[in-house]
Amino acid sequence: CHLGDCPICCLPLMFNMKDAMLQTCCSKEVICKGCSHADMIREIQENRKQLTCQFCRHPKPTTVDEMKLYEMKRVAANDPVAVRELGKESFQYGDYDKAFKYCMKAAKLGDVDAHYHLSFMYRNG
Repeated sequence: CHLGDCPICCLPLMFNMKDAMLQTCCSKEVICKGCSHADMIREIQENRKQLTCQFCRHPKPTTVDEMKLYEMKRVAANDPVAVRELGKESFQYGDYDKAFKYCMKAAKLGDVDAHYHLSFMYRNG
């Protein structure tokens, strides 16, 4: 089983999300770590001072605070992937009301994975 294909190398993304990365700057597709690593090597070889996103070419965040800022910008723009990810994060920290609110909003915005996470929350009460 897999979660679709990496949009860059077209290899299947496995269920183990430790081997995949979501771009926080633009909330674009999940890519495999191999493609992320290859892009990083290319940018280092080109002597770039700051790494950029493979999709939007925006500078990648260098701190956790900067990453959070990018995520919140995407949430404010009603990006369903960013809203869902915020819901999943809230669920992990035990804030179930906030998790439900964000996953419901992402589902209304058309995110299929948000529907799955809502069903998971309903199943577990």
